Amino acid sequence: MVYWAYALGWAVLKHLPEPVARWLFDRLADYAWRRRGPRVLQLEANLRRVRPGLHEAALRRLSRAGMRSYLRYWMESFRLPVWSRERVLRDVQVDGLERLREALESGRGAVVALPHMGNWDLAGTWIAQLGHPFTTVAERLKPERLFDRFVAFREGQGMEVLALTGGGVNVIGTLARRLREGKLVCLVGDRDLSEAGIEVSFFGEPTRMPAGPAALCQRTGAALLPATLWYDGPVLRGTIHPEVPVPEEGDRKARTLAMTQAMADVWQRGIGEHPQDWHMLQKFWLADLPAREPAAGGGSAGARPESAAEPAAGASGA
Repeated sequence: MVYWAYALGWAVLKHLPEPVARWLFDRLADYAWRRRGPRVLQLEANLRRVRPGLHEAALRRLSRAGMRSYLRYWMESFRLPVWSRERVLRDVQVDGLERLREALESGRGAVVALPHMGNWDLAGTWIAQLGHPFTTVAERLKPERLFDRFVAFREGQGMEVLALTGGGVNVIGTLARRLREGKLVCLVGDRDLSEAGIEVSFFGEPTRMPAGPAALCQRTGAALLPATLWYDGPVLRGTIHPEVPVPEEGDRKARTLAMTQAMADVWQRGIGEHPQDWHMLQKFWLADLPAREPAAGGGSAGARPESAAEPAAGASGA
């Protein structure tokens, strides 16, 4: 049923007139918002951390806008295969592109990392259309044919997608090799699903984020460029922020922690300015998550993948 729901989206929605598709997905978002299911309630719990001063009515309006933004992501992603290059370049506007180009032209390679903001698939298509194809990672989930459809969709947009497991490929080694070749890697990096995330402070509370982006840049010398995305009317806007440098002091673990916290600080500012476009409908802060045993070694060098339904692609970076 899950597979056929997505297959129907790809098959049908791209043929609907765009005003009809937007109206339909706004209605679906409003329906889900009014039902106040677990994901909507969790979205509101997360938004309370972002905007703690909001009264209940304002929080409800923000969560409704958040659900519309989230469903807009899906509507656009289903329709992306029929968007022209001119349409993509017109509807995505990103500041700081020169930072990415400088890193790539120098031969260093770059990791562009972003949170679940805006439409990372559209941003990924945009960066590939500009002549910067990139590599990303996705977790292999069932049903297998749904995963294959997502991979085919993203590869059709100019992305190299590495399956975290079952692909016969050393994912971290491949990412490092791409970076040493001076290429681009894009990762969604705000939510940690592993047992080895780095603990950081985010909106004043502890959470875990994957160590992968910072660890890869230390390993290869690539530039770590945080990015943020948000909607502005019909346009997807974004910023590729200044490079997060590798600290000169401390061991590898301390440097990874410092870089991951610096990246989180950039994302915090972006999410604070555009909270409705942060698509975090899952438990995120440690206070909401079950306790975990500390990971040996204090963090993973791997990049945190996304599920098949939440792609690890994006870009304006990532």
